[in-house]
Amino acid sequence: MSSPSAQPVSLPARPVVGVLHPGAMGAALGSALKARAGAVIWADAGRSHATAKRAELADLQAVPTVADLAARADVIVSICPPHAAREVAGLVGAGLAGRTDRPLYVEANAVSPDTVRGIATLLGDRATVCDGAVIGPPAWTVGTTTLWLSGPGADTAATLFEPGPFDARVLGTAGTDLGAASGLKACFALQSKAAPMLWLALEEAAAAFGVTGALHAELDRAGVDHAAALARARERMAGKAWRWAGEMDEAADAFAAAGVPDGFSRAAAELYRRAAGAGG
Repeated sequence: MSSPSAQPVSLPARPVVGVLHPGAMGAALGSALKARAGAVIWADAGRSHATAKRAELADLQAVPTVADLAARADVIVSICPPHAAREVAGLVGAGLAGRTDRPLYVEANAVSPDTVRGIATLLGDRATVCDGAVIGPPAWTVGTTTLWLSGPGADTAATLFEPGPFDARVLGTAGTDLGAASGLKACFALQSKAAPMLWLALEEAAAAFGVTGALHAELDRAGVDHAAALARARERMAGKAWRWAGEMDEAADAFAAAGVPDGFSRAAAELYRRAAGAGG
């Protein structure tokens, strides 16, 4: 846990904000930050044409590398696939070598509380790491998405999104609960990403037993709209199975650390991995 004596993070009136990386969510976050930032930058080395196009449409400024971004930014928002969160933090840490002041690092990925705390240790100063969790789609209009924040700098980070399409809210007492936002995200993901996979598991097992028709008949008799549930599950998997697998792994780690059975999320992670291996 972060030290309760951590000092509040202070930022310039118009801070430079770095976003790693502007995928669909990152581009929306970067755009939302423009109202309060002096500049919103991103690192284009090794990124795809699609990423560059999203950054251009969001009017974000490119810098060559993560090291360049780390050297310049007052705030860094990490929003990447969950499995890459530690790697991105490591690149930032290397880029901060020799810098006496430290940027506020908002770890906004769908990772476990332990991963957030590990990233804080990796960066060397827990007082400058804030835990973030985005619940909802990429926000371009008000009312769709909440950004939950906890730990050191949570209050400061929240002000950067006011006003804007992301409803930034602080969990608990800032400075003492690094990992709370990620814990909330893991709980929410159990119903939004793990529970729908139950329907795919049911269908797969029924097909293996040769009882699909009978199962559907019993579900119909019970008033269960299995067709709609299956459609939602397949929609959830479309195009993002590779990403959701990593999120489910992190959610499972979060439950295990809390002493809660983690099999739901681990099973969902396996089903997402199968879908990704089959081309989505």
